[in-house]
Amino acid sequence: MAHQKREGSSTDDDCASKRLKGTDAASETGGSVEGSVSQETAAEVTRTCQKESEAPLEKCTSDGKAVANSKVSGEQNMVLTAVEADAAEDKGCRPTMEDAWVLLPNAGAESPGSLRCAHFAIYDGHGGRLAADFAQKHLHQNVIAAGLPRELMDVKAAKKAIIDGFRRTDESLLQESTKGNWQDGATAVCVWILGQMVVVANAGDAKAVLARSTSTNGEGVVGDTKSQLKAIVLTREHKAIFPQERSRIQKAGGSVGSNGRLQGRIEVSRAFGDRQFKKVGLIATPDVHSFELTKKDHFIILGCDGLWGVFGPSDAVEFVQNQLKETSSASLAVRRLVKEAVRERRCKDNCTAVLIVFKH
Repeated sequence: MAHQKREGSSTDDDCASKRLKGTDAASETGGSVEGSVSQETAAEVTRTCQKESEAPLEKCTSDGKAVANSKVSGEQNMVLTAVEADAAEDKGCRPTMEDAWVLLPNAGAESPGSLRCAHFAIYDGHGGRLAADFAQKHLHQNVIAAGLPRELMDVKAAKKAIIDGFRRTDESLLQESTKGNWQDGATAVCVWILGQMVVVANAGDAKAVLARSTSTNGEGVVGDTKSQLKAIVLTREHKAIFPQERSRIQKAGGSVGSNGRLQGRIEVSRAFGDRQFKKVGLIATPDVHSFELTKKDHFIILGCDGLWGVFGPSDAVEFVQNQLKETSSASLAVRRLVKEAVRERRCKDNCTAVLIVFKH
């Protein structure tokens, strides 16, 4: 498995060398590249989720887009939807890039099975990028080791493996941070595509948004201006100020300050790392949802809080739809999304996005 961890580079030459390195690594490992539900959408999420640039932004993009081709599963006789994905990042006004991301179109390469497995993720670091890098390197391996289904899809087993994988990753990370005496943390938003099932997990305030067609036949075309795509938020933000999280924190012996932060210091209530807050209510347990892909589902946008600070879900879906209509390229669309966020909408935070496009 290739683990690509990149700081925001400042020159195109830097980008060129990293692109070459990433591409070589990907070819050696089978093409792997790493790098609150609103009231309006809650009902739709309940129905669909089962809980159990172009220059000069080239330097901010992945070293190789991820493509998982459609195929017929011999065991299940199922035609799989092809998937194309890519990532883009920009450090914004921050001095360093603390986000990490993962593109694994063949995420089951190290644990073969008949069930298609693809994995995509963003880890939004804070206080440094050590926690984000650690999760980027270890989470998927831990989820596989915890029993992620590789032959027949089992939603309950997948959810259990993902939750256990998060736990194992956080426990190992806390041990490493204690040895190294560092306090970094990272939120996470992750997607696993298992056969035709999409499983979404998140801890913190990074989001996943699904673009779903509202056309009557369910086969709206992304590039068709007559096709309306609805933005469905697939994740629930975890912030200390929210009543459910506040109650859990208080039961654990922590407190939420008048500024809405855990112990008056940290805004999120779930994250990897942050060992100084783990005894007062901060946890790494994710929310996990799943839904089965249909022709209505066109793409998913994963984004750190920097992206969603300047883009609303519907706004982002409309922007990406327009870019895909113009370019038919996930790579260009996600690069332009991040460029728009940072250069036009003045996102001051690190900004990272992963775009997963479904080719029905």
